[in-house]
Amino acid sequence: MPCELWHFDRAKPAERKDQVLMLDARNVYRKVTRKIYDFSPEQQANLAAIVWLYRGQQERFLGQVQSYITRLGAEAAAVDATLTGFEVALTASRSPLAAFVDSVKGIKALPQDKRQGLADAMAEWTSAATAYAADRAALVAGLAAFCKSVAKPVPANKAQHISRQAFDPLAESARGLVKQIDLLYKLAARAAQLAQELAASDEAAEFFDRRAVGKLIKQLDEERKSAVEQLKDCAYLHRQIVWLQDRFPKAEMADVPGLCKVVTRAEIEAADWSLTPGRFVGVAPAEVDEDFDFEQTLRDIHLELADLNRESADLAAKIQTNFQELGV
Repeated sequence: MPCELWHFDRAKPAERKDQVLMLDARNVYRKVTRKIYDFSPEQQANLAAIVWLYRGQQERFLGQVQSYITRLGAEAAAVDATLTGFEVALTASRSPLAAFVDSVKGIKALPQDKRQGLADAMAEWTSAATAYAADRAALVAGLAAFCKSVAKPVPANKAQHISRQAFDPLAESARGLVKQIDLLYKLAARAAQLAQELAASDEAAEFFDRRAVGKLIKQLDEERKSAVEQLKDCAYLHRQIVWLQDRFPKAEMADVPGLCKVVTRAEIEAADWSLTPGRFVGVAPAEVDEDFDFEQTLRDIHLELADLNRESADLAAKIQTNFQELGV
């Protein structure tokens, strides 16, 4: 339920005696469950930083931004290791599948469509891995340069803006790499599923260890989650810096539509003594979801549709077999 909190400051200095900070935090939240929203620690800190600016405590605001930059440097430095873990698991999961493809390519009794489907999946995996390797190398090099540049904290507004701007393209690259990692996992899981279906034939069963491959794919998923989480942590901290700097670029108190406004008692009186922040701060401009990727969404749909079509064909065949056994 929406609520209002009124904070009374009996020690308010003379220059702010007739002023009231209106802060509308309805658009600042973290979704915990379908019914529960809360503030993340960073969101709480950002709201507090607005109050600091209102009170003229600029050094505290800059200290908060610097803390994000310092944490961002630490998280960025850990990206390479998590990516390496994912790549090791990716290589390990590919090896038995590639060996299986080589082992069964001479077995003519196997269904040609299923054999071709596996070959196509492995080829698509190779193509995606090549693109990932190039983007990964560029990102890691950029992150290393960023970590070096922020090794010595400089709590000055201009220097902090320079640091943030240096990470802007890296944040975009990190989001792109997350999608590539997810795609590689999906392609690996798909290839494993196709190989398992092909190994259902007696002629190919001896060349495929379902349990071992399943274990490798599960480990790959764990490493994927770790790598993706690390990249998302970097992007998240970068967004906190952007959130503060875009709204308060001079590290000074300013009215932000839909978020905050400093009003006088005369303005409150003109509003029938209402203390509802939304009546004063206005409406926030619509925000664009930077994490949405239309092309990646289409690729995901394509993969899911291919799997559903395959399952549908298998199910139809089983139903037909059952009917035949019943003599229908």
